[in-house]
Amino acid sequence: MKVDKLDQLFDILRSKAKKRLVAAYANDAHTIEAVSMAIDMGIVDGTLVGDEATIKKVCAEHNINPSKFQIVQEADEMKAASKAVDLINKGEGAVLMKGLVSTDKYMRAILNKETGLLPPKAVLSHVTVVQVPTYHKLLIVGDVAIIPAPDFSQKVAITNYLINTAHSLGIEQPKVAVLAATEQMMAGMPACVEAAMLSKMADRGQIKGAIIDGPLALDVAIDQESAQIKKLTGQVAGDADCIMFPNIESGNVFFKTCTKLAGGELGAMVVGAKVPCVLTSRGDSVQSKMYSIALAANAAK
Repeated sequence: MKVDKLDQLFDILRSKAKKRLVAAYANDAHTIEAVSMAIDMGIVDGTLVGDEATIKKVCAEHNINPSKFQIVQEADEMKAASKAVDLINKGEGAVLMKGLVSTDKYMRAILNKETGLLPPKAVLSHVTVVQVPTYHKLLIVGDVAIIPAPDFSQKVAITNYLINTAHSLGIEQPKVAVLAATEQMMAGMPACVEAAMLSKMADRGQIKGAIIDGPLALDVAIDQESAQIKKLTGQVAGDADCIMFPNIESGNVFFKTCTKLAGGELGAMVVGAKVPCVLTSRGDSVQSKMYSIALAANAAK
């Protein structure tokens, strides 16, 4: 089934065997409420790693039944993150989620060379699925949060993550726009050169499962009229499913503009590790938290 709206993920997950989400240092209401809602919606089972007394206190304050969770005792923040990762490595969870643990410690537990979740030579990245009222379908974008200035090999990895996410959403042959400031082939602009290289790699089967075009400016990637005016006739122009950004600044500004000015909603996950990892913030809407959990659970194997 092709996913056209983010809330369709909930129905898809309810029809499948539930994956188990493991929340690292889940001592806060933000995390506990999100996991509780996901369990109530029937989209995941939940394990909370943290201080059991604190977890139960928060549950009591928010009228949440703690028996719906599996609770694993660990009062220390860093040890809780490591224990959550260890549960994943033991096959006792298919999705990892950040709790009250700081982002740097959460990432440190994931990236630990001996006990973490990153396979050899893997690239850790971030995929965001954006639903904007003014666009005719979902947009899958990256990287907006982890890699500041991806080199070419990282761009190949990010592109493949976007394609894999599109496939998990039922998009069999996603159209990937590799973004630059212009659709013209400018030899002095690295984003243009590398976009053209990615496009040619797809033409020759070195990147599979998608139609890739670049360089494309944002207007011609997502607006059919702009593409027609500029006489771009490729399959991607004006109809992109995925956008590969040249750097974190362009990607970050794009997704925040979509949510803060254009009324968009999103789900996001960290990819490249052994399992999808949820990295929500207190500023995310409740809906975005649910979409992020659902997106990760849907992508989990």
